[in-house]
Amino acid sequence: MTIPITLSRLREMKTRAEKIACLTAYDASFAHVLDDAGVDVILVGDSLGMVIQGHKTTVPVTMEDMVYHSQAVAKGNETALLMVDMPFMACPTVDLALVNATRLMQEGGAQVVKLEGSGVQLEIVTELARRSIPVCAHLGLQPQSVHKIGGYRVQGRVANAAKAMLASARALEAAGADLLLLECVPEALATEITQAVTVPVIGIGAGVNCDGQVLVLHDILGVTAGKPPRFSKDFMVGAGSIAQAVALYVAEVRAGTFPDREHWFS
Repeated sequence: MTIPITLSRLREMKTRAEKIACLTAYDASFAHVLDDAGVDVILVGDSLGMVIQGHKTTVPVTMEDMVYHSQAVAKGNETALLMVDMPFMACPTVDLALVNATRLMQEGGAQVVKLEGSGVQLEIVTELARRSIPVCAHLGLQPQSVHKIGGYRVQGRVANAAKAMLASARALEAAGADLLLLECVPEALATEITQAVTVPVIGIGAGVNCDGQVLVLHDILGVTAGKPPRFSKDFMVGAGSIAQAVALYVAEVRAGTFPDREHWFS
């Protein structure tokens, strides 16, 4: 019998320099495929707003959407750690964050909730951690803020922005975050942050030196509408099935061969 992945196991993997493989899923069938392939963390991402619902951003995704898809994924998953996004405006206050995080865990089956933000979220992370709600803090490019930041842009290239992100990472760990996720961050900065904190750091477009990697499932299967992100890779090329493509992704993450230089930013 396979032992379920826990936060303790992920911390052990970081200590042993064993790479963590994470992918998104939005339904039971794909959750089963990912679990069978040995994916460590399944993320029910608010990216479902774009790849499932057809929106241009993640902003329209609701709590009801996230609970529904989390329930579906939980039914198809037995081993992987289940992480679920807090959607846009799900945590503007501590009280509402507690209500919505509780829903994701009690109704959706989430084992970790993920929220975007840094300084403004410290109080919320502290309170969620105090209530024994595991948290992943998302830094770098934050898709829910796409209208504010003016598009999907690499974050942390300017020296003061890099310094601020490093400080945010340390502060979020001190506040009780169990995981960090870095999106579209220069490889050197992602490496520095990964080495500066003791919690596992998952990267997407953040270089090979993060403790693990995450991609959107549809991107690795080559079914993304429009131009795929630079940091993604179509693992269906050369694979005979979806299951083989997912297994290849896991193998390349484990070996440290994905991502390579064409899939990260400097």
